[in-house]
Amino acid sequence: MGILDRFGLTGKRAFITGGSRGLGRSVALAMADAGADLVLVARDRECLERTCGEARALGRESIPIVADVGDESQCERACDEALALGKPIDILVNNAGGRRLNVPLVDMPTTTWREMIDLNLTSAVICTRRLAPSMIERRWGRIINIASINAMVVGRRIAGRHYETAKAALVQFTRAVAADWAPMGVTANAICPGGIMTEANERWAREHPEVIETFRNQIPLGELGEPDDLGPLAVYLASDASRYMTGAALVIDGGYTLW
Repeated sequence: MGILDRFGLTGKRAFITGGSRGLGRSVALAMADAGADLVLVARDRECLERTCGEARALGRESIPIVADVGDESQCERACDEALALGKPIDILVNNAGGRRLNVPLVDMPTTTWREMIDLNLTSAVICTRRLAPSMIERRWGRIINIASINAMVVGRRIAGRHYETAKAALVQFTRAVAADWAPMGVTANAICPGGIMTEANERWAREHPEVIETFRNQIPLGELGEPDDLGPLAVYLASDASRYMTGAALVIDGGYTLW
C-alpha cells in the first residue's frame, strides 16, 4: 500500500453535523473526494441539498437529514434516521456549533446559556452516544470533534463565554471517550480551529469588525484561514493514516496561540 492509499476513505460512511456550509461543508467535500459516502445534517434544507449535490458530483452517495442538533429530540431523530438507512456509520464528525451571541455573561439568561451549551456540547454527546456503539461492535471507528482554540485561550473583545466553556468541555469529552474506546479500535480526536472565514465569521466581520481585526492582528501568518484548510486534516483523522492517534486536540490557527 502506497502512502497516499492510507488516506483513502473508500467504503466508509461519514455522519457530519452542520454539514451544509462553512467548516462542515469543507470537511464533507474533502471526505467525499477521498472516497467516503456521506450523511449530512443541517437546519437549512436548501443549503443542505446543495452541498449533497456537490458531493454526488464527486461520485459519492450523500444523504441529507434536516435537523437542528441543538435540540435534543431533533438530534436523536437525526441519529435514528442515519442508523435506519441500514449502512454503518464509520466516521462521526461533530461539527455543529458556533458562538452566535455577543452577550455579556451577567446579561445572559440561563435558558440562553443552556441553548448554547446544547448546541456546542450536548449535540456532540448525543451523536457520540447514539452512533459509537456500532463502531465499538465492529472494532473500527473515527470520532472527530470540531472544537476551537477557545477551548484553550479566551476570545478577545467578545462577551458571553458560553463558547469557551463548551469547547473546553468538548476537548475533555474527546479525551475521555478516546481513553474508553481505544481498546475497541475507535479513535476520538478534536480539531481546534482558530480564525477561519466561515459565513458566520464573515457576519462577525460586518457586525463587529473590531473583533475580527483584533484577531487578524494577532496571527503570525497574517491572515485568517479558509474553511478548506480543515479538509485535509479531517481526512487524515478519518483515515487509517491516523490509526495511532487518539485523544489529540490539533490546533490549526495560523500560529495565533503561539503568543
